[in-house]
Amino acid sequence: MTASEHGRVPNLRDVYAARKIISRYLKPTPLIHSRQLSKLLEAQVYLKLENLQPTRAFKVRGGINFMEIKREEALRRGVITASTGNHAQSIAYAGSLLGVRVRIVMPNGVPELKTRANEELGAEIITYGSYFDEAREYAERLAAKENHLYVHPINEPILYEGVATMHLETVEDQPDVDVAINPIGGGSGASGACIVYKTLNPAIKVIGVQAEGAPAFYNSWKDGSIRHVDVKTAAEGLATGQAYELPLRILRERLDDIVLVSDEAMRQAVKAIFLATGQVAELAGAASTAAAFKIRDRLKGKKVALMVTGGNIETEQLASILQKE
Repeated sequence: MTASEHGRVPNLRDVYAARKIISRYLKPTPLIHSRQLSKLLEAQVYLKLENLQPTRAFKVRGGINFMEIKREEALRRGVITASTGNHAQSIAYAGSLLGVRVRIVMPNGVPELKTRANEELGAEIITYGSYFDEAREYAERLAAKENHLYVHPINEPILYEGVATMHLETVEDQPDVDVAINPIGGGSGASGACIVYKTLNPAIKVIGVQAEGAPAFYNSWKDGSIRHVDVKTAAEGLATGQAYELPLRILRERLDDIVLVSDEAMRQAVKAIFLATGQVAELAGAASTAAAFKIRDRLKGKKVALMVTGGNIETEQLASILQKE
């Protein structure tokens, strides 16, 4: 399914409707103030802890919203999708709640932590390709061949409505937030930010973050066309080789900026978050904090919400990051 076939961009009313569904299964996540990060950045810094979700990532919101809305069809046909990890867990978790058969196509190289978590939720894992977009194309072929209900990981608006509820919670907790920073892999999180903040208060700045080694959306956002890149980042949550139509439509006119960060900057942000708050973030989950350090001069004196979008990181990788000077 492409965005043009679906023909719909979610709005704030859709987000409120999604919250009614999601609130039956998930509690709001904390928005915590960090004195240490506030001092370092000379701003009032708040972290939205999506790493505390049952799947340790924000995307579970979208998965539950989709599976509940599509429950009858999902039960009848089974569901298939593609993912590098966190989207997969969102669909697997939602499927486990509702008794839906779930198959996930994942590229080679996804951390065992993420594949194991999906299997524990009852999903069947199919490994294909070397990066996300190859896995996605294979999932689409399997869906057509075996008549599964296919969940497009990026161009499905029902996912966006669910994901955006994290931003609704954020602005309700801190109505006077000045800046919200959200990583961009496929783009659902940043799109949700724009749908919520720019509708409620257009003065709120929304800034996206991409990995320097996977700037497909950044390039596309600059000129409005779908761009492809070779992926060279260890942040699997940001390892997307092309931009997609739906997020580009939402973000092209509403997003205030995109910041590119290095893998090393994300590793440093993982450590900074842990030392400041004791919270565990994966590389993509720390991207907003990495961006905040990069643009700290623009944030001075402002109230800033940093989305900690995920905490699925291998123990060895976390230990290595924390031990590094």
